[in-house]
Amino acid sequence: MLNEYLIWVVLALLVVAVAVLLLVLGRQQRMDARTFERGDEQGRQFHHLQEQQTRTREAQLESLADMRSKLEQRFGHVQQSIEQRLGEMSAQQIEKLAASNQQIQETLHKRLNEISGQVEQRLVRGFEKTTETFNNVVERLAKIDEAQKKITELSVNVVSLQEVLTDKRSRGAFGEAQMMMQVRNALPANSFAEQYTLKNGNRVDCMLFLPEPSGHVPIDAKFPLDTFRQMVKPELPAAERQVAERQFRQDIKKHINDIADKYIVPGETSNGAIMFLPAEAVFAEIHAYHPELVELAQHRHVWLTSPTTLMAILTTAGAVLKDAATREQVHLIQEHLKVLGRDFERFSERMAKLAIHIRQANKDVDDIHVSAKKISSRFVKIEKVELDELEQDTDKPDGATASGDDEQENT
Repeated sequence: MLNEYLIWVVLALLVVAVAVLLLVLGRQQRMDARTFERGDEQGRQFHHLQEQQTRTREAQLESLADMRSKLEQRFGHVQQSIEQRLGEMSAQQIEKLAASNQQIQETLHKRLNEISGQVEQRLVRGFEKTTETFNNVVERLAKIDEAQKKITELSVNVVSLQEVLTDKRSRGAFGEAQMMMQVRNALPANSFAEQYTLKNGNRVDCMLFLPEPSGHVPIDAKFPLDTFRQMVKPELPAAERQVAERQFRQDIKKHINDIADKYIVPGETSNGAIMFLPAEAVFAEIHAYHPELVELAQHRHVWLTSPTTLMAILTTAGAVLKDAATREQVHLIQEHLKVLGRDFERFSERMAKLAIHIRQANKDVDDIHVSAKKISSRFVKIEKVELDELEQDTDKPDGATASGDDEQENT
């Protein structure tokens, strides 16, 4: 009979645990609802997660309801059995059972309270951790959204640059703009001209006005990108890449010859011109794998440059311009030095005269100081009525005696 009573107690504990779990799940649903209301926009991003949790909770509730009904049914059978057994028990046994039952109820109540408190604490900690995790996920999603926006903007810019580099005319304008930006940053405005027209009618992208013997140096931008792209594509067959390589060499040769024929004009420009390649890769490809193009450029006095090497040339040109400007101003500097020398001579003479006046003034101050001391000593003697003998005036040169002023003082 005691075993049946313990079964009844266990069933009661299970019912209480089910009730507590149902209460906790309801509270969690309310807290989740409030949390998702505060972050409605972020909650949509986890909508599928919420639906999955809802379905899980519904399944758990159904399982708990089924278990509760079964427990209630079993509890009814146990209660009937217990009542039947109690009717057969004696009064003394009933009292013992009642006392034991009271003690068991107190113990169970205490234990249930402890279990409820522990469950509540664990649930609170779980809710706090879940909320913190959710907030971290929301923050990370916000950062991901910002990064996605930046990636979208960058992709738009890349697409725009791709469109610029695809069109031949736009690509030429891009190379010319890059070249002129470097020229403007390195040289003064009066030392170059953009779209300069030569006497033969040809127009060069930029003309540098350097002093002799360099003279006027033309710069023209070329951007042979189409054939270069086809030549370096690894997915193309080797035959197509060889065709593209031959076309690339022909394009570079044509550009070198055009610059040498159009922009190198004897008597107007220097004996060489600059060909600007806006892409470092194209410049490196020519010097690494096509030495015949480099030799042709040197023979035709055309200097191949990239953005890096052009900046070095422009820096050297700026130093040459500064040196030429300094040489032009040398005679003016010499004249100013001559005038400064004459001014310094006058300053030296006047300084010597001033030194003489200072020495004389110093001697006069010393004499005045001696006279003042003697006058002070005379006043002291007069105050002490010490007029026995007239002292000799040591303030006079050559051992002279006291002057009329001293005699007036003695009288």
